[in-house]
Amino acid sequence: MTTTSNAKPLELTVSNFGPIAEASIDLRPMSVFVGPSNTGKSYTAALIYALHRFFNGYSVSVEHRRVHARSFWPGGFSIVPPRDLNLSERDIASIYNWMNETLPDPLSNETPPDTEIADHYELPESIAVLVRPVLNSIAHLSGDLDSEIVRCFGVEKTKNLVRYPDSGGTGFSLRGNISTETGRNSPFEYSVTVTEQGAKIDTSIPHTMPLRIGPNSISIKYLPMRLLASQAQLVNNNLAIALLGGLASDIVSDTVGPLARPAHYLPADRAGVMHAHQVAVRGLIAGASRTALRPDSPMPVLSGVLGDFMEQLVALADSSRREQDEDYDHLAQNLEQTLLRGAVRVEQSPINYPSFVFQPNGWKRDLPLMNASSMVSELAPVVLYLRHVVQPGDLLIIEEPESHLHPAMQVEFIRQLAAAVQSGVRILITTHSEWVLEELANLVRLSELPEERRDGIDDEDIVLSPDQVGAWFFEPSSEGNGSTVRGIALDTESATFPAGFGLVTEALYNRWSEISTRIEEG
Repeated sequence: MTTTSNAKPLELTVSNFGPIAEASIDLRPMSVFVGPSNTGKSYTAALIYALHRFFNGYSVSVEHRRVHARSFWPGGFSIVPPRDLNLSERDIASIYNWMNETLPDPLSNETPPDTEIADHYELPESIAVLVRPVLNSIAHLSGDLDSEIVRCFGVEKTKNLVRYPDSGGTGFSLRGNISTETGRNSPFEYSVTVTEQGAKIDTSIPHTMPLRIGPNSISIKYLPMRLLASQAQLVNNNLAIALLGGLASDIVSDTVGPLARPAHYLPADRAGVMHAHQVAVRGLIAGASRTALRPDSPMPVLSGVLGDFMEQLVALADSSRREQDEDYDHLAQNLEQTLLRGAVRVEQSPINYPSFVFQPNGWKRDLPLMNASSMVSELAPVVLYLRHVVQPGDLLIIEEPESHLHPAMQVEFIRQLAAAVQSGVRILITTHSEWVLEELANLVRLSELPEERRDGIDDEDIVLSPDQVGAWFFEPSSEGNGSTVRGIALDTESATFPAGFGLVTEALYNRWSEISTRIEEG
């Protein structure tokens, strides 16, 4: 059975985790975190990054990879079915017949008779009933999730992220719905509880919810199974169980939607890292080499977010040699021409270590990036990631995109990020800028204006619909027990997503008036 996707934003609910007391956030193509400093915006962004890495299959343990490889299921997020699962010959035949009759054959460009390529494929009940027990075994991946959270936050244990250990309500959950059909629209949930022993993940997938798989990775994943089947070797319980594990993995990927795609994190201090990454890497290597000789010398410690960024900078030396996607290189070129007024480039050293250079328009010589302006250093990673790293559907997290940018440049940068969203990139930003919020409001408002009436408006083709943008305000509670997070709706009267910046402006004006009044009174 083929189906059309009715995907809605996933809801991430967080309780008593780091600085967050309570939060409920819909993950949108453009998500904006705003609020006072030290209220948990970066914490939440890092948690979302860790979830992307987990559901995208980055954080598979060594033991899991060993079992994973033995199951003939290559790469990505993978569920290992229970060892005691036993299938009948009829069950095995049902799995293979459905696969053979419904899914595209990776060895042929032809579509099976009476079938069509679909956005999703819904499992018939005869197979869904076999897969559901496998879905309930996702708890065996708790260790992988725990490790990824620890790594991304740079802490020793996940329990170190718990604000009140005795509260009993610590953790987070993902909740969503893949169907709008009456009687089949019960929400699913993946809930994570953090205890002294670590993070534990549990599933809640209603029996009424349809089980679907997406087509994107099917051709590669099912290739070993098809080859074995073509040799009449599929009638084997172990292989069929591996196939069920693969189907369950694809179902989970379908439910979590964009979380199954890679995420890339550009931290707030990226300009300094761009300038000093060579020195930092040398220091880490030197520190590691001294450890055996000086046990009392602590190892340098980086959070996974910052470590991944530095590692990706090194990997750009190789990425820059690959053929680039024209659409995404176009996004990078637009940033270079509209904001940088020049081109950013990666050069490889003889040892394949990258150096970054900037050539301003009209110059014949390159500048080392460290000699360019701070604005260029802030935006260079965005240009390089769009050119060499980011793919359609990926999430790009940018902390404080306004850093080192004049207000006019902030506005232009947000337009270019909106253009990236239009091209399929998902964007999450943390910000303290009123200019960022006001231009986002303009982009959403512009979407309500018919195209034939947009003549004369700057960048009239760059728009974001209301359902593409989610703005979330992080606010410290008056009791001092952590931050709460609430959604901000576009206010057409104030022409922005109201985040309290107007109150600061008003307070400054009132202060000016008070000072001026006293001066005039002599």
